[in-house]
Amino acid sequence: MEVATVHQIKKELETLDHKNLLAICLRLAKFKKENKELLTYMLFEADDQEAFCQQVKAELTSQVTAANRANVYWTKKSIRKTIKYLDKIVRISASKETEIELRTHFVRAMKEQHIPMHRSRVMANMFDRQVKKIESALEKIHEDLQYDYREELHEILA
Repeated sequence: MEVATVHQIKKELETLDHKNLLAICLRLAKFKKENKELLTYMLFEADDQEAFCQQVKAELTSQVTAANRANVYWTKKSIRKTIKYLDKIVRISASKETEIELRTHFVRAMKEQHIPMHRSRVMANMFDRQVKKIESALEKIHEDLQYDYREELHEILA
């Protein structure tokens, strides 16, 4: 089976009536968890981005706080799991401001919880990668916002 392009799918969806479109969306939601999460975000949470950010920040904080610190291996596993969750949320929201806010919060939470980044090269690389992703996203937003977020990032890294 050859997969259609986004343009072809868009054209076909435009021809469908409301009932068929609803059936397709529901079938998509049943098919995969990621589809259901995306639909949930678009239907219920996309309108109130601030509340969505606060909810995700609380979850990130609890995951970083609950990170297993028995040894470096388990800490790395816990932080990787949190980063995977963060990446999924960023992909769902598709907003650079939200991405910067959430990644900045995650970096701050790692610093505040004294996650031992210096004890492992992998942990240090995970932290550095998040900082690079923040800097990359900063380049794609308005200059005034860039300045504010850069100040916040420098404050965290200092």
